[in-house]
Amino acid sequence: MHSNVALRSRGAVRSPELGALATGVRLGALFGPSVFGVTAAGVALPSVASALPGAPATTIWVLTVHALALGVATAVFGRLADAWGVRCTLLTGSVVLGLGALVCLTAPSLQALVVGRFVLATGSGAMMAAALALAASIEPDLRAKVLAGFGATIAVFAGSATLAGGLVTELVTWRATLVLPVLSLAAVPLCLRAATQRRGSGQPVDILGAGLLAVAGTTVVLLIQAHTLALAPPLFAATALLAALAAAALAWRVRRAPEGFLPRALAADRAFVLASATGFGVFGGLFGAMYAVPQLLVNAHGWSVLDVGAALLPGAVAGAALARAASRLAASRLGGHRLLAALATAFAIVLGLAGLTGAAIVPLIAGTFFGFAAFAVTQVVLTNQISRSVPAAQRGAAMGLLNLAFLTGGAVGSATAGALSRPLGLPAALTCVAVLPLVAGALAFRGRTGKTLR
Repeated sequence: MHSNVALRSRGAVRSPELGALATGVRLGALFGPSVFGVTAAGVALPSVASALPGAPATTIWVLTVHALALGVATAVFGRLADAWGVRCTLLTGSVVLGLGALVCLTAPSLQALVVGRFVLATGSGAMMAAALALAASIEPDLRAKVLAGFGATIAVFAGSATLAGGLVTELVTWRATLVLPVLSLAAVPLCLRAATQRRGSGQPVDILGAGLLAVAGTTVVLLIQAHTLALAPPLFAATALLAALAAAALAWRVRRAPEGFLPRALAADRAFVLASATGFGVFGGLFGAMYAVPQLLVNAHGWSVLDVGAALLPGAVAGAALARAASRLAASRLGGHRLLAALATAFAIVLGLAGLTGAAIVPLIAGTFFGFAAFAVTQVVLTNQISRSVPAAQRGAAMGLLNLAFLTGGAVGSATAGALSRPLGLPAALTCVAVLPLVAGALAFRGRTGKTLR
């Protein structure tokens, strides 16, 4: 992004000198390392379980807490980007991201590591929010090219994540693998000038609404993991009550504050709800797979983490090519959704088959292949859809909330896989998780790109 890129707080983005594709690559480099927090960390999970004391199933919180914090932080910082400007989001997120990495590198216990991952994901969420706010501000005539570069770059990160996770875990340490999202800091200087020109509106942020949404999402995931965490009946009942109260209070807040953290128009918009639910299912399936598949390949088939990383690489690389294709299909309004529906459905079928066959190698690898492809296409198609349907001044918040739904789905997927793995075993848990992308595939067939919020 060059200094003369026209970024306006309520307008659009143009990048005539640098080029739309290169702009997308820079934004993708800011966003992309956040993917390492899931895919690379999933490859390292067996090593974490061996190195730190605790029940193996509890290591799922290394992924689950990351997904929760990443989703909430993306939504909150997306709103802050609209209110305070993207530059503030980038600088604040950089500090938090660095602090989280430090905690993870020095954590003496699994509990401390989970805290570090929470802080790390919060900073990583700020990077994602900034990238999404800028990507969503692209002028319509440049949007397809920018999103092509953006989606392809994210897919490249996803493609390299499994192999990078294996290499770093094998040659350095699993701790270094868990802090790979810190690589986003390298892209901050490349985007800071453009972020400075993307000024905020100065409007206050609905902290109460943000808190209620965070509490509702967190308590739901805690309930899913109740068996793994051995929650006593009174604590389980208290958590369920808190979840119900938070959901009711959030609904009241949406009615009382139409322009609050969760805008009423957005919550009631059919296209936004469908997009959120679709991404929820795709991310849920991928996060669940990234919890179960590496462990099955290591424990059931005797693979090394490096073998796992190399085996999962082709599917993620294919996502880069499909992201490019999806950006062109998105212009047809329905083509991108059809591609997403096909990939999500294939992901669900093969993932379920992997569980039913007792974790045979071929369906395990093929399932993650379709999972990575669906992940990449989800980002391109649904980002393009919401960018066209939401007014420019609200796009940071809308994109943050959309990705909150995606990442909450990821947290639910990984938590469900972890919770079911103890009573049913990992293969059966994988089959159950396959329901999430199956539903996403059905919803994607109904997706629309109409400008419903204009």
